[in-house]
Amino acid sequence: MKRVLLITYYWPPSGGSSVQRWLKMLKYFPGMGIEPFVLTVEPQLASYPLRDESLEREIHPDIKVYKTTTREFYNLYKRFTGRKEIPYGGFVNEQKADFKQIISRIIRSHLFIPDPRRGWNRFACKKAVKLIKLHNIETIITATPPHSSQLIGLKLKNKFNVNWIADLQDPWTDIYYYNQLYHSKLSAAIDARYERRVLESADHVVTVSDSIRNVFLSKSSRIDPDKIIVVPNGYDEDDFKEKPETGQEPFVISYTGTINDDYYPLDTFVQTIEKIAAEGRKILLRFVGKVSPLAMQKIKAVKGIRTEFIDYVPHEESIKYLMKTNALLLIIPDIEKNEGILTGKLFEYLGSGKKIIGIGPSGGDAARIIRECESGDMADYLNVNDLENHIRKIMNETDNDRINPNRERIRNYSRRSQAAQIARLI
Repeated sequence: MKRVLLITYYWPPSGGSSVQRWLKMLKYFPGMGIEPFVLTVEPQLASYPLRDESLEREIHPDIKVYKTTTREFYNLYKRFTGRKEIPYGGFVNEQKADFKQIISRIIRSHLFIPDPRRGWNRFACKKAVKLIKLHNIETIITATPPHSSQLIGLKLKNKFNVNWIADLQDPWTDIYYYNQLYHSKLSAAIDARYERRVLESADHVVTVSDSIRNVFLSKSSRIDPDKIIVVPNGYDEDDFKEKPETGQEPFVISYTGTINDDYYPLDTFVQTIEKIAAEGRKILLRFVGKVSPLAMQKIKAVKGIRTEFIDYVPHEESIKYLMKTNALLLIIPDIEKNEGILTGKLFEYLGSGKKIIGIGPSGGDAARIIRECESGDMADYLNVNDLENHIRKIMNETDNDRINPNRERIRNYSRRSQAAQIARLI
C-alpha cells in the first residue's frame, strides 16, 4: 500500500468543517490502497474554537494518529483580554474590537506570522521527520487552516523531497478578515512571501473553488497552473441515511453555522419573511451555531414568526436538524472576491436533499452548484423580488411534496468521490 502522512492541527476532538474535510475523506483511503497516518496536536494543549468529541467515533480504525505538544499564543490572549473563548475565523464571536483585542491582533500579526498556531510547527516537524523515516512515507498532505501548517510542508519538502500536497481551503493573504489583523507593510510582506513559497514549492495545491484557485495563480508567474486542482468541500453519504422529514407545519427554515454583524447581511431576508408571515403563513426560523447579538436581535424582531437559537452542537446532532427542516438558509459573506466562497455547510445542505434559500453573489460558485444540483437558487443581497419569488417557490414545492434535487449531480460532491480525486495525486 502507498503511505501518506496528513499533517493537520484540527483533528477530533476539535469540531468544525475543517476537521470534517479530512476525517471524512481519509476513511476511504484504505479501500483505495493507501495507508493513512495523521500527525496532529495534543488536544489538551490545543486552542480549538470548537470541540466535538462525537467526531472521535468516526476515526477509521486503520488510521494511525500521532500527537505532539505545542506552544499556544492563545493562552496568553485569553489572559490578556479576559475572554474565555479564543477568536473564531473572521472574529465572528467578537463584537467590535476593544483596545485589548486590537493590541492582541497587532501582536499576532507581527510576532506570529502567518498565525498564532505556528507554535506547533517545531514539534510537528520533529515528529514528522521520524514518521517519514520510520514508515518510508513518500507523500505528505498539509491541511489549512491554519496556514502556518503549510510551513511544515515547506520544511519537509526541502529535507526529503517528498510528494507534497498542500490543501488550502481558504485564501491566505486575501482572506476576508485579513484587514482586521492590522498588518504593517513589513509583516504583510513576510506573510505574502510565505504564501508564495508554499504555492511555488508544493507538488500539488488543492483548494475548494475555481475562484480561490485563480487568486493563488495570481501570486507568482512561477506557479504551474496544472498543479492547482479544485476539490470542493463535500458531504459524507453515511451521515444522511435517515429519511428526511417533510410537510411540517410551521414551515421550518434552518441555518447552521456562524453569523456575525459585518459580513452576513440579514435585512433583505427578514423583510421578506416578515411579508410572507403577514399573509398568515406559520414560519419557524431556526439558527444552530454561533449568532452575534445584533444579528439575533434583528431576527427576533421579525413579526409574526417563531424563532429558535441553538448553540453549537455536535456534528451528528447538526445533521439531525438539517433532516427535520423544510428549507435551509445559506448566506455567503458580503465581501470582495466572494464568488469563490464554498462553505462546508453548502454541501451538507445538498446531502440532506432539502431546498436551499441562498443569499449572495448570483454569479458565484455556490450559486452555480446549487442550480446545477437543482437544489434551489441564489438571490443577490439586495434583490428583494428574486428572494421573495425564490422562497415562495420553495414553500409551494414543499407543500406539494415536489422536492426533486438532482441526486446524481449531488453525488459528485460526496467525500468518497473527493477522496478518489486526492488518491490520484498520491
